[in-house]
Formats: sequence, structure tokens, C-alpha cells
Amino acid sequence: MYSEQFFDSLRYLETRRLILRRMTLRDAPDMFEYSRDPLVARHVLWDAHRSIGQTRSYIRSVLHNYRAGKPASLAIEYKSEGKVIGTIGFMWYDEDSRSSEVGYSLSRQYWNQGLMTEALAKLIEYGFTQLRLNRIEAQHETGNPSSGRVMRKVGMLHEGTLRQRLYNKGRFVDMELYALLRQDYSQARRTETEATQC
Repeated sequence: MYSEQFFDSLRYLETRRLILRRMTLRDAPDMFEYSRDPLVARHVLWDAHRSIGQTRSYIRSVLHNYRAGKPASLAIEYKSEGKVIGTIGFMWYDEDSRSSEVGYSLSRQYWNQGLMTEALAKLIEYGFTQLRLNRIEAQHETGNPSSGRVMRKVGMLHEGTLRQRLYNKGRFVDMELYALLRQDYSQARRTETEATQC
């Protein structure tokens, strides 16, 4: 459940190394480059892209969600290269509970450089400070522990294992559930501020 245009303000965010922005069809070549990698697609719900036309179709579906004000992924642009290297965004939104789920993917060439942690931290900040969410959650396949490390680095807490939660690529997979509450986020920010003032 969501209010139309709730996510309309989410258009452009910037970190030290990244720009998180709305994608366009011009991003298709960059996105196809990593979306066709079976290792990138291994633990997500989409299959590795077989053609750039498939990537363009995905982008068109995202553009439709933008126009409707629905949750949708942003492109992750690596500033130093001016290149799209992944996506990140809110997957759904529950208006009554003011909760949402984040999801992301990243080109294998840029793994283990702290880039996704940087992007996720910025999106979470926006979710709590601008969208006024109360809870932000994320899930990853049990067989993909590196994604869990990203979640923990931004302060998300492990809430449990969802056994055979999803059917993905021919098998039922267990999912690890993480979440962060507004009160947790606010307390962490206060602690950081106090530490810098000491």
C-alpha cells in the first residue's frame, strides 16, 4: 500500500563517490554490461540479461513506476567514471506502518570496495529524514553473506531467518531478514554527534 507520488521527491542523492539518480534509457549499455553477468544475478530475483533489449525493457518498467510515484530503483553512478554500476531503491511501501524494503545490485567489478555500503547508508538517511519512514528492512539469501555484511555496516539488525522464503532459479531459498527502526537510527546519529564533540 502506498500513496501516489510518495516517492516522487526521490530523484537525486549524492555521496562522496556516488550519484544515486533516476535512470534513463541512455543507461542501458552500462546496465547491460553488469546485468548479463550470472554471478551478479545469482542471488537476485531477476535472471541475467541476454540482450540489451531486455535491459531497455527493465528500464522502461522503472520509468513507468517513476511516473506513477511508485517505489522504484535508482541508478548508481560512479562519479569518477561517469558510469552506472548498479541499482538501489525501495521495493515496496506500507503506508499504515510507514515501512519499506530496500534492494540493490552491483557490478561485480566494483564489489568489496565499500560502494554499496555508501549507497545504502545514503538511501536509509533519506528514508528516515525525508520520507519519514519508521522501519526500513532488507533481505538476502542465506548463501549470500556479503550482502548481510553491507546491511550490518549501515546499522541494520538481524531479525531472523525466513526458511525457504522464496523460490529463486529452480530452488527454495532461505532469506536473512534485517531491519532498522527510526529510533535506532536517531540514537546512532546522536551518539555520532556526541562523539565528534568530545
